[in-house]
Amino acid sequence: MAVAKVNREIRLAELGNPALRTFFNLAKTWKLSELEQMRLLGLSSRSTLQAWKGGRVTKVSRDTLERISYLLGIFKAINILLPDTRRADEWLRLPNKAPLFGGRSALDRMTTGNIGDLYVVRQYLDAQRG
Repeated sequence: MAVAKVNREIRLAELGNPALRTFFNLAKTWKLSELEQMRLLGLSSRSTLQAWKGGRVTKVSRDTLERISYLLGIFKAINILLPDTRRADEWLRLPNKAPLFGGRSALDRMTTGNIGDLYVVRQYLDAQRG
């Protein structure tokens, strides 16, 4: 058991840098502010965000990797539903009449800081895809 746990932790550590690079590319595409990036990643420290942006990653938690995974799924689903890149990127910030959003944008829902909101938006988009 101990060996399996160590191996799992090593795999998670190896995912940190590529996952964050991908996230920051996504953040650029979506034109996310630093505050939006911090909330999506579940961070409370701007210095941690800056260190990660600079490639100085010591450890990325399982929570952070899960958040990034949801965000990549959201990005993929939006781009499948809306093949026009401009429309796909704008959708995130537009008010949405679906009950899940209550007239707010998907980004508003996603930046509450709760990982559950990322999950719910991902499920909503997957359901829309059918």
